[in-house]
Amino acid sequence: MAKTRMVTQFGLGSSIRSRNYTQAAARAIRDALWHNSLNVADAFGFPKEAMLIDVAIGVQQPEAVDTAELLGIFPYGQPTIRVEKGGLDITKPDGSSMTVIANAAVVVSFDMERNDG
Repeated sequence: MAKTRMVTQFGLGSSIRSRNYTQAAARAIRDALWHNSLNVADAFGFPKEAMLIDVAIGVQQPEAVDTAELLGIFPYGQPTIRVEKGGLDITKPDGSSMTVIANAAVVVSFDMERNDG
């Protein structure tokens, strides 16, 4: 069996007032997931629990993201989450606060036999 990528989805999320990196990351994941209705598991006859879900999150302060909280977003599958430096922190014009912007890439794969012939 080989891990075979089937879908890549992208999303953007923000925390406008609270500077919450986990909240921005969660919104980015939901943006990626909720804009699609994919039946990949059904199309290939796999149970949804067999989905291998690799998530990459980009934020300016990766250490401020609670990945355990983000895992709860996925109703099925086997998610793993990697957080790295990316996204944007935008300071408000008066300097009183900032908006946190996160980017997410969600990749769905399955362990499948390849038929290269």
